Amino acid sequence: NPSIHPQFRSKTVCKLFCQHCSSVLCERGMRAILLGNINIELFSTDIPPLGVQLVFSDYFTKNCACRIRDAACLGCGNVVGYHVTTPCSKCLESCNNGHFWMFLSEGVSPVERFDATG
Repeated sequence: NPSIHPQFRSKTVCKLFCQHCSSVLCERGMRAILLGNINIELFSTDIPPLGVQLVFSDYFTKNCACRIRDAACLGCGNVVGYHVTTPCSKCLESCNNGHFWMFLSEGVSPVERFDATG
């Protein structure tokens, strides 16, 4: 895909499982660094994952003006990440991969995918 920044083309794609109950959360997650705090590693995806549900209300992050909402595992209800519901201009202007679904590293277990079939 020519619209993808070259930095993201070689990233490994992972299937993400809930750390708490082993339910499948996402079929195409990627390791990522939080734009607002580069010391935080997580996983992200660009499409709404089938294994989570948004919970609670939107809130603002500490590091920028993005609005986010927690995402919980459909299998067990534990919060495993969040969705950027309204990205701020600072983050949109930064080099980003268009992924607005984020998974906390401590909330998921990644398994590398080797091709489109798994």
